[in-house]
Amino acid sequence: MEKLMERFLEQSAQAEDSFYRMEEQRLQAEDRRREAEHARELHMLQMLGQMFSGVSSARPASSSSTPSKTASLARPPTFSGASQSLTRGQSAQLRRPSPQTDCLTQQSQVLNRDQQALVFERYYGLGSTSHRDMDDDILPLIKSIVPPLTSKKHKGQDGRIGIIGGCQDYTGAPYFAAISALKVGADLSHVFCTKDAATVIKSYSPELIVHPVLDSPNAVEEIEKWLPRLHGLVVGPGLGREDLLLKTAKEVIEKSKARDIPIVIDADGLWLVTQQPSVIQGYQKGILTPNFMEFTRLYESLHHEPMDSRDHQRNVMQLSVAMGNLTLVLKGEQDLISDGSNVIPCSIEGSGRRCGGQGDLLSGSLGVLAHWAHAASAAGTLRSVNPSVVAAFGACCLTRQCNSQAFQRHGRSTTTSDMIQEIGSAFKKLFES
Repeated sequence: MEKLMERFLEQSAQAEDSFYRMEEQRLQAEDRRREAEHARELHMLQMLGQMFSGVSSARPASSSSTPSKTASLARPPTFSGASQSLTRGQSAQLRRPSPQTDCLTQQSQVLNRDQQALVFERYYGLGSTSHRDMDDDILPLIKSIVPPLTSKKHKGQDGRIGIIGGCQDYTGAPYFAAISALKVGADLSHVFCTKDAATVIKSYSPELIVHPVLDSPNAVEEIEKWLPRLHGLVVGPGLGREDLLLKTAKEVIEKSKARDIPIVIDADGLWLVTQQPSVIQGYQKGILTPNFMEFTRLYESLHHEPMDSRDHQRNVMQLSVAMGNLTLVLKGEQDLISDGSNVIPCSIEGSGRRCGGQGDLLSGSLGVLAHWAHAASAAGTLRSVNPSVVAAFGACCLTRQCNSQAFQRHGRSTTTSDMIQEIGSAFKKLFES
């Protein structure tokens, strides 16, 4: 009976995949038009950047006036160490000071992998104009990967995300990650958890598809059946550190890599990576999202020496290189994103409230954005930039915006559940306005 059921599930999966392929072919004509339009917009931005760069480089050196006292207040922190070498030797830089020179500023860089690409440096105030400034730089890239809502699509086409995690002690984290993926725009969200966690997670929301297989003897085989249907995987929320669960997670990561699925690793998944870095090392569709303590453990595990905590940007870049130019997100007062070739800080204003579960919101939303970004890159909509970096910056922006909006409503009592309720409006404000 079990073999018949397995055969039925396999045939069902094959039929569903065939249907998806036919539907995607039918929508290709419409997608090409949208992709061409986005490509033209990005090309125009590049042309404008090159034009302004030419104007800037043509100015005589003597024409540069001494910075005023007000302008010096708006100067962003300088990259140190390895990060300084990113901008050294560039012939031109396009800079625009924030309209609010008396508030904190943010420096954001978008560096193309093509070494001939123009380097943009933008300063953002954390006041009401910060989102408008960012719209001229990185946010158009994020907007370009968001799939349009249309009645011609079918369920599952905008994303089927899997969460590997959930055990007896931790049931909230996988729920937060899975429900955040749905709120961002995924159509289906699966949670692969232990048997004793499944009923609890199911009781949180009927929206989730919960599989109580993570601690079963044939867990890898049970999860592998679903991998052909998944567009992205988030490993770690509520996983725990039991050897059996970590071993299963490792094998699932290997199976997912073989299928070229984007993988986000957070929380206890990072504990696994610290013990066995090779499990994800060099996989270009892998994204790690450590907090400071998780980052420190991973850094010292790879470099075999204490980390110099005075230069986070240098550390992020070094660790990314050591991990095979994997995309890293160091969460903190200022989120730092790097793929080893550049560092992008995200300092959108959040709040002073740091409740548990915010990282799960980030990892779940990042799972969706990573799928969208890599799909856009494969279709030619997103060019000359690392899709994982674009997705990571978008997830950081969204999490911070949700935190800010929830804090405005609830103040000190803000929880991650309050933040999740803000995902829809925050997403619209950042990426659809």
